[in-house]
Amino acid sequence: MSSATFDARPAGPAVIARHAPLFTGNDWDFDTIRRIHDACEAIAGPELGLSWYPNQIEIITAEQMLDAYASIGMPLFYKHWSFGKHFAQHEAGYRRGLMGLAYEIVINSDPCISYIMEENTATMQTLVIAHAAFGHNHFFKNNYLFRQWTDAEGILDYLEFAKTFITRCEERYGHNAVEAVLDAAHALMNQGVHRYPRKKRPDLSSEQRRERERQEHQERMYNDLWRTLPAKAQSGKPDPHAERRRALLELPQENILYFLEKAAPRLQPWQREILRIVRHVAQYFYPQRQTKVMNEGCATYNHYRIMTRLSETGQIDEAAYLEFLQSHTNVIRQPTYDDRHYGGHNPYAIGFAMMTDIARICTEPTDEDRAWFPDIAGSGDAMGVLRDVWANYRDESFIAQFLSPRLMRQLRLFHVTDDPDKPELRVEAIHDERGYRRLRRAFARQYDVAWLDPDIEVIDVDLEGDRKLILHHKVLNRVLLNKDDAARVLQHLADLWGYDVLMKEVDTTTGAVLKEHTASARPTFF
Repeated sequence: MSSATFDARPAGPAVIARHAPLFTGNDWDFDTIRRIHDACEAIAGPELGLSWYPNQIEIITAEQMLDAYASIGMPLFYKHWSFGKHFAQHEAGYRRGLMGLAYEIVINSDPCISYIMEENTATMQTLVIAHAAFGHNHFFKNNYLFRQWTDAEGILDYLEFAKTFITRCEERYGHNAVEAVLDAAHALMNQGVHRYPRKKRPDLSSEQRRERERQEHQERMYNDLWRTLPAKAQSGKPDPHAERRRALLELPQENILYFLEKAAPRLQPWQREILRIVRHVAQYFYPQRQTKVMNEGCATYNHYRIMTRLSETGQIDEAAYLEFLQSHTNVIRQPTYDDRHYGGHNPYAIGFAMMTDIARICTEPTDEDRAWFPDIAGSGDAMGVLRDVWANYRDESFIAQFLSPRLMRQLRLFHVTDDPDKPELRVEAIHDERGYRRLRRAFARQYDVAWLDPDIEVIDVDLEGDRKLILHHKVLNRVLLNKDDAARVLQHLADLWGYDVLMKEVDTTTGAVLKEHTASARPTFF
């Protein structure tokens, strides 16, 4: 970086050091990218107090970005027909001008990999490095969900192992056989996560070393579990070891892929390993599903602070700053509910607005802020509070704790209930003390995975009879599963289990069975 010069005119309470521009115009080269990264780093660390994994920045083409879209953004991933379908859909839309491409994709790994498009201007490269390489990177490293559930250091090695393993399975057992298992596993992916911490933290880098030992242990457990299993036709007496088997099966079990991997009687070891791979990938993305608003809010707030500081110090000129502001404004735009472009709440808009509002509460609180947020109002340490928020909350708890009445008014939030048993809509909350709290709870609930994902558990197995697998769906607010979708997913579950499957939809308040779904294993699945 060039030596600093100083502007004699004060800017605010302190003199701001002026630097030579990082670039001029839109063109850039790899030296420019390095200068940009170093300049962002000089602000992100000393001024904002961020901490991050080492950065690895990859320059990719538009086609490679489309390919990354198709494989859910992972740099090393096994092959599956659905990825090709998604690639074709995205490419067709992009070529016809019906969709744009993201300026970057960032990977939660150590080192943190940021993919940036070669078509970006120098200003956009600066923006995406500030956004991804420092904003997202800090959030990945410090948020408790990512620390608890993901293994950033081991994920790349594990993906390499997974890709190699599945390729070898295709060579040995045939493409169709492997694809059938992957299809079934992908259908159950959202029900393939542990929602609560378990005793052992995932160590993905050691998976390949332990593969053989794990298979031998599991085969011994399967033999012990199923060896003396009687059928009702053979014995009318209850199995005295039934409770022991249920304990071995760890019932009830919310992680369906984990249950199948451990206990499905007809799966081969290689099929169990594929279920394990898909389950690890699902678990890897589980924190991201719970922190979309916070993650994007953290990255957007930090890129705004970094880009503004680069402008103040002369490292980007006015034209570049205006280009950044145009892009930033488009990113955080929130269409109103009656706008034809409305598609729900924009996580960038909600996240950035809440981060900015928290900083205001810390530095310029009103009496209302002091009443609602006594612990942070007027603290003066906006970045300290924000770093604590980014580390210790997820979307649901973040909104429930920090959405202020002032911001609710600015965003013009309202809460309307649509009860199917009543002919009219009901306004549930207005802008008063009680209404703000009800509105905040209702808004936060929209980001609670317990409300978004069906709560389905494996309850029992008919160990004494036909080995039917029994599941319960705990129904919230009388919202039943879509009949066709439930039938298709249940068929995949039956194929993996190898026997009949029964799922009961149970009302959580009354315990009544509202609906039942059944599926039988197809003999040609394997």
